[in-house]
Amino acid sequence: MFDAMKVKNECVDWIRGFFETNGAGCNAVVGISGGKDSSTVAALCVEALGRERVIGVLMPNGVQPDYDAALSLVTLLRIRYFTVNIEAAVNGLKEAIPFALSEQSRINLPARIRMAALYAVSQSHNGRVANTCNLSEDWVGYATRYGDGAGDFSPCSRLTVQEVKAIGRVLGLPEQLVEKTPIDGLSGKTDEESLGFTYEELDRYIRIGKVSDERTKARIDRLHEQNLFKLQPMPYFDPDLKTIPL
Repeated sequence: MFDAMKVKNECVDWIRGFFETNGAGCNAVVGISGGKDSSTVAALCVEALGRERVIGVLMPNGVQPDYDAALSLVTLLRIRYFTVNIEAAVNGLKEAIPFALSEQSRINLPARIRMAALYAVSQSHNGRVANTCNLSEDWVGYATRYGDGAGDFSPCSRLTVQEVKAIGRVLGLPEQLVEKTPIDGLSGKTDEESLGFTYEELDRYIRIGKVSDERTKARIDRLHEQNLFKLQPMPYFDPDLKTIPL
């Protein structure tokens, strides 16, 4: 029932509206990994703003095998791009912190450094940073807070993985980018290995409430509840309120 062309056109209009209100004449700055999400977001921005107002930022951590996929995307879209290798920054910060990082801190550190690099590029080139998360990842907290979960505008955060793929296809993206196995580039595992279920299962549960077994349902529900804080505004103290805002 998903009309990819209709939603694509609506999303393009939404991006144009965002920039008219929040940065007329500004550039869209997109972190490019070569996967479906960043490829689709970059292509949406090109259609909305024109390629001359889209800047891609490729951020390998040392030598990464998927760098060629990211390079193929910016070449296909013919957009300006910068390569910022974050390896030295990651290693420098690890050395500067006077204790051994926890495993989760170590995994999330590159994502947060990448976002710092994106904002450095954005502020130097009159930009607005695109968030490239999708609904499926956000639903189970599969994004790094203040890392890939950050940004100034988010074209795909209410679209599931299958829907992002469908939009990527109507945008004319190559199948190898649309169907590229999602790897976080941090833990050495694929997304689905880390999650313990497939995105197809997750998307079906999100949209129609059906899941293959109770064990998978329980895991999805648990992850969703545990990670809701990532999607909510930062809690704040307000002396005018007598209760803590939720």
